[in-house]
Amino acid sequence: MIASPKNHMESPAVHLKIGDGSVSRDGPDCYVIAEIGHNHQGDVEKAKDMFRTAKECGVNAVKLQKRDNRSLYTRAMYDMPYDNENSFGATYGQHREALEFGDDEFRELKRYAHEIGLTLFATAFDFRSADFLAEHDMPAYKIASGDLKNTPLLQHVARLGRPMVVSTGGATMEDVQRAYDAIMPINRQLCLLQCTASYPVDPEQMNLRVIATYRERFPDVVVGLSDHQNGIAMAIVAYTLGARVIEKHFTLNRAWKGTDHAFSLEPVGMRKLVRDLRRTSVALGDGVKRNYPCEEKPLVKMAKKLVAARNLPEGCMLKREDIAIKSPNDGLPPYELNRVIGKVMRRSLREDENISFEDLKDG
Repeated sequence: MIASPKNHMESPAVHLKIGDGSVSRDGPDCYVIAEIGHNHQGDVEKAKDMFRTAKECGVNAVKLQKRDNRSLYTRAMYDMPYDNENSFGATYGQHREALEFGDDEFRELKRYAHEIGLTLFATAFDFRSADFLAEHDMPAYKIASGDLKNTPLLQHVARLGRPMVVSTGGATMEDVQRAYDAIMPINRQLCLLQCTASYPVDPEQMNLRVIATYRERFPDVVVGLSDHQNGIAMAIVAYTLGARVIEKHFTLNRAWKGTDHAFSLEPVGMRKLVRDLRRTSVALGDGVKRNYPCEEKPLVKMAKKLVAARNLPEGCMLKREDIAIKSPNDGLPPYELNRVIGKVMRRSLREDENISFEDLKDG
């Protein structure tokens, strides 16, 4: 494969391996990421509860976020007053620090995720955070929409050599192409997520057909959706358009303090999302139209056959009014009607008795 997506045939083997799991660009399986972000409220035990519950819901991975707040924000933004119902500190910097996990917390959470058989990775919001996550041997890196234009960070993370999952909210195709061109010569393990950077997002602003556009323009990457919409239906639509990675915010209680909880899925919703994605992958089938044994019994009642519309004597030449179309479906199908009209009865039939070719002869 080559760096430019425009002049080569699509490869059937494009896939990402993230930890012990993998996802194929054109395979039937969908890789579901429960985005925990900072919904843990800075509490390691709460984060563990969320990991365990997400695992029970059937997700493939959970994702945290990592920021080096002092280097990430300007002094003015860090010291900005942040007094609202969702604040964990008097200033924005204090708020962010209260939610941040350090070495000990990441070490403990990585151990716990491994213990329960769940993949854990995180979003790197800056260079120091990327290096921090590398020290903790993250199996993949998420890049948020806000860093799609941050080509220095994209290239820095690409050099770490692990799969990159990149959201593309707030971008034009030129922005997406620039990010692709920055990453792919260094690291070909890339997933592009269609995303609208609104929290939550209205359905009319999701533009899910971009998924098909990405698949055509970038045939050597996995494509997915970072879904900020309330509910699960749009993720199913995204799957049918070719998304094979779905990222969805996750919480244990949408009423908890914090800005992300209100548009996150609670366990019942996440469980249904995983269930419906798996059902969809099977339900789409192979495109070959066929009938199934399960249809036979219902169609005996619903489908029709050709029967005598009245008592018909031997030697009668059948006319249209002599033939009725009725259930159950245990006789000559109605599409044979024109072949029956004009034939002569070899024997008499009672009303509603089946008409068969054995009882007919040419007139």
